[in-house]
Amino acid sequence: MYSYSVIIYSSSLLFHVIDFGHISITTSNCTSTHLTAFLLTGIPGLEDFQIWISIPFSFMYLLAVIGNGLVVAVVAWDRSLHEPMYVFLGMLAFNDVLLCTVTVPKMLLIFWQGSSLSTFPACLTQMFFVHALFLSESAVLLAMAFDRYVAICSPLHYATLLTGSLISKVGLALVARSVAVVTPGVLLILRLHFCQSNIIHHTYCENMGIAKLACNSIALNSIYGLTAALLTTGLDFVLISLSYWLILRTVFRLPSREARTKAFGTCGAHICVILIFYTLAFFSFFTHRFGKHVPRHALILLANLYLLVPPTMNPIVYGKRFLQVLTSHKF
Repeated sequence: MYSYSVIIYSSSLLFHVIDFGHISITTSNCTSTHLTAFLLTGIPGLEDFQIWISIPFSFMYLLAVIGNGLVVAVVAWDRSLHEPMYVFLGMLAFNDVLLCTVTVPKMLLIFWQGSSLSTFPACLTQMFFVHALFLSESAVLLAMAFDRYVAICSPLHYATLLTGSLISKVGLALVARSVAVVTPGVLLILRLHFCQSNIIHHTYCENMGIAKLACNSIALNSIYGLTAALLTTGLDFVLISLSYWLILRTVFRLPSREARTKAFGTCGAHICVILIFYTLAFFSFFTHRFGKHVPRHALILLANLYLLVPPTMNPIVYGKRFLQVLTSHKF
C-alpha cells in the first residue's frame, strides 16, 4: 500500500505535492509536473491472461538468449568462422541477446506480479537502449546484405574489400549511428512537461508511449521519430532490397544450376531473417501511428513481438547453416 500525502500552500499560486511512495509529483496550477517514476501496466485489456501470455514469452526469451549466445560463442571460438559473413552473424546474435534482455525480464515481471514502477531515469535508459539496439540490428542486416552482394557479384574483390579493419569500422559506425540518432529523441522527451498521468499502458518504456503523457505539444517528437525511422530503418530496407535485386540478377545469369543453387543457399537464411524483422517492425510502426481503430492490446502485443520474434528466429534460421559449416569446415 502506497503512502498518500497532500501538501497545499496558500499563496498567489496553488501548489500540490503528492507522494505515492516511490512516485513524487509536483504541480503548479496543473501546468508543470515533475515525475520521478512511471507505472507500466502491461497489456491493457488482457491483464487476466498475462500469466498465460508469459509462458510462450518466457520460452521464446530462453531460446533467444541460449541460441544467440551459442552463436556468439561458436563464432568466437572457431577460427574457421572468422570470416565477414560469420562475424556479422555474431554481431547480430550479440545484439539480439542485448535487445531481449533490455525488455523481456521487466515485461515478464509485469506479467507475473502486475503493474510495475520504473523510475524516470530508468525508463529513459530503457527507451534509449530499445531504440538504439533496434537501429543497430537493422544496420547489421544491411552489412550482411552488402557482404552477400560482394561475395556473389564481385567475388574476386571479396578478400580485398571486406577486411578485418573494415569490419571493425562497420561495427563502430553502427554503434555511433544508433547513439547519434536516438540521443536527440531522449533530449526531446526531457523538454516535455507532464501534468496529467504517469501511467504507461505498455510493457516497456518507448519514445511515443512516454511522449503521449505530456501536456505540451509533442509534434516535434513525432516528426523527429518518423523522420529518424525513415532515414535509418527505412533507408536500410531500401538498400538491402537494392542489394538483393542486384544479387538475384547476378544469380539468374549464372550458367550452372549448381552454382545458382549454391548462391541461393548462402542468401536464403538471410532473406528469411530480413523478412521476419522488417515485416513485424514496419507493421507495428505504421499501425501504432496510423491504425487508430486497431485495439490497444493488439498494438502492445505487436510492439513486444517485433522485438522478441526476430531474436528467437535468427538462431533457428541460421542453425542448419551453422551445422553444415561446423561439420564440413567449409565456407
